[in-house]
Amino acid sequence: MDQTSPHCMDDDAYRYAYQQDERLPKVVVHFSVMPGATLTWRVEADSTLAVKGARVWLTRIVSPYDHWIAPGHAFCLQRGERIWLSTDGERAAHVSLTCALPAKGGMFKRWLTRLAGLSLGPPTPP
Repeated sequence: MDQTSPHCMDDDAYRYAYQQDERLPKVVVHFSVMPGATLTWRVEADSTLAVKGARVWLTRIVSPYDHWIAPGHAFCLQRGERIWLSTDGERAAHVSLTCALPAKGGMFKRWLTRLAGLSLGPPTPP
């Protein structure tokens, strides 16, 4: 496979995710992958990996396929998966990893979460 598709989801899911992402602040991490180096990590949040510079080789533990991501293309990653990333050639690849910050819950939601964490159960009759 020479390139990955820029589409990560079906059309309806993409529209919904796009609408949700517009409201949330984003975190973007930029880093370089040097020739001969292989980076690995577990993805902490659903994110998009974008490539500039050199072509990047990506393999995921959840997939039997390897992916070659050309400069200017992106690849969607899912929370919890482990990936390996390396370059193709003598140039460094410049990669950005973008994810949306989780929405903060209101005071009521935090209160319910704390209450559920106490595991009090239903009240007993006197």
